[in-house]
Amino acid sequence: MATTLPPLNMQVAQKAALPVRILQFGEGNFLRAFVDWIVHRMNMEAGFGGGVAVVQPIGRGLIPLLNEQDGLYTLYLRGIRKGEAVSEHELIDCIQKGIDPYQDFEAYLEEARNPELRFIISNTTEAGITFNENDSLGASPPESFPGKLAVFLFHRFRHFAGDRKKGCIIIPCELIDRNGDKLKEILLQYARLWKLGIDFEQWLEVGCIFCNTLVDRIVPGYPRDRIEEIWQELGYKDQLVCEGELFHLWVIEAPDSVRREFPSEKAGLNVLFTDNMEPYRTRKVRILNGAHTSMVPVSYLYGIDTVRETVEHPVLGTFVRETIFEEIIPTLDLPKAELEQFAKDVLDRFRNPFIKHYLISIALNSVSKFKTRVLPSLLEYAGRKGTLPRRIVFSLAALIYFYKGERNGQSIPLQDDDWVIGFLKAQWDQNDGTAKGMEKLAEAVLQWEEAWGQDLSETPGLQALLAKYLFAIERDGMEKAVKAL
Repeated sequence: MATTLPPLNMQVAQKAALPVRILQFGEGNFLRAFVDWIVHRMNMEAGFGGGVAVVQPIGRGLIPLLNEQDGLYTLYLRGIRKGEAVSEHELIDCIQKGIDPYQDFEAYLEEARNPELRFIISNTTEAGITFNENDSLGASPPESFPGKLAVFLFHRFRHFAGDRKKGCIIIPCELIDRNGDKLKEILLQYARLWKLGIDFEQWLEVGCIFCNTLVDRIVPGYPRDRIEEIWQELGYKDQLVCEGELFHLWVIEAPDSVRREFPSEKAGLNVLFTDNMEPYRTRKVRILNGAHTSMVPVSYLYGIDTVRETVEHPVLGTFVRETIFEEIIPTLDLPKAELEQFAKDVLDRFRNPFIKHYLISIALNSVSKFKTRVLPSLLEYAGRKGTLPRRIVFSLAALIYFYKGERNGQSIPLQDDDWVIGFLKAQWDQNDGTAKGMEKLAEAVLQWEEAWGQDLSETPGLQALLAKYLFAIERDGMEKAVKAL
């Protein structure tokens, strides 16, 4: 049995001690399968010689487990290469330590005093880069990720007496528009709120470089359904095994100096430095991420659990393809042939036979994801066509229904901010399931400016169509409702 195998740590595998040059906010599957793998490859192929210190950005996380394994974990990359099915795995050893600032705030601040530190990388989901006016400089730690980072950078600024050479290159991976610009803007908000001084503000402006980015790799995460088989193959128990697809792309909008410091080209990696990432971002966020986010509630409530099953399903596969080709692509300005080819490649990636990408894992923070990934297509389509994209509106209805929290009598493990879950629960608690009730629900959700950043009830026809689809799902169930489209 696999339970007799030794646990993965430095007694099982060798690991070189590396200076910490990267502070990473987030210990989840994506960063480990993407950023840490890239750092590992640069260490192996380009002499980067950089270690990573990983910070847990919220109160609960994987840092204790990461430290138990001495920062080691196995990454499986699987997919189609040159027409052949490929599965390969590698032990990733660039993580030097994990830090939980909620348990040991001093260890967190200690990294700010590290003269070798150069890069700060994050992925705290779309909901992570937000300003929290209740954060304070004296909190240990502040609640928000930008609040934690502001405290960290101010500590570094003071420790090195404002030396601009000790500023950092900050590369956020959160999937929001102009993520580097947004993060910088919030840090300056904290600097002013906490009265940290004009010298610190100038150090942020001149000593630090904030990069806007785009990341692309499908990472289904922990392969729980075949973990015993994997442990037998590896000869050790790795509680942090991670799976990803072979494809990867990192677009970084940054000065040329950053490219010279980050030797991804020498390592043969698909990391693209550019002075304008917008065309890449819009294409990827709207088509790949937009397809993911719009399919999840529809397919999950239909009774399907994975992305591959969804796109191969006779009804749901049609729903996904028509959403992409008929409602998303017409809202984009790149050449149609290029967009359609990208979409076909995306669908092929969704069909990757090795990847079991669970819909419920994509459902994390679904409301903010819909705002970022899908809502722009809905509004752009309505503006250009003078009519509504029916499938996208249906996916919004399915999303609202998803937050009712039940599938076939089973509770759905909702993962979102408390205020999101609380608002939608309150709406469902007072809903009587009638057509009139669904009209009230549609109105309340569309007027939810805290979530959407605007009053969507002003969009012509949207409230009536959304109410119609909500009632169809309530009355007929998801299977009949989606077929009726």
